[in-house]
Amino acid sequence: MSWQASVQARWQAASRREQRSLTLAVVVVVLALLWWLAVAPALAVWRSAPAQHLALDAQMQQMQTLQAQARALQALPTLNAPEAQRALEESLKPLGASAQMGVQMDHLNVTLKGVSAQALAQWLASSRQNAHLVPTEAHLTRVAGGTWDGRVVFTLPAQ
Repeated sequence: MSWQASVQARWQAASRREQRSLTLAVVVVVLALLWWLAVAPALAVWRSAPAQHLALDAQMQQMQTLQAQARALQALPTLNAPEAQRALEESLKPLGASAQMGVQMDHLNVTLKGVSAQALAQWLASSRQNAHLVPTEAHLTRVAGGTWDGRVVFTLPAQ
């Protein structure tokens, strides 16, 4: 005897009241499963959608700002190697004797001794803005008094 036949035989043997109770129990279980698997998750998504929409709008605005900055940087005129080297030398003048530059083929090595954090940040921004160079290597160490020592390497553009 198969399990289906066994269930059907038990169903037939049950009283009308038991059949209604079992039917009601099955309906309640099916409705609960429907709620937990379909309605509740959809309702949760629907409730959280406005907050997610605002967060995505803010993220999109930030990405558009970054895109505009990237395009502005791409629009800057490119400098050849000698011009970039001169511009980097000019940007080092405010640091005085605490910064020295050396040239090795297509690399510019800048050695820093006792440079304040603010002066370092301004110099890095100036090197990016004026010389159109970004450090390819940086080995910096914070020393006593909040100053920085180390070496920063820039790669010159191709000629």
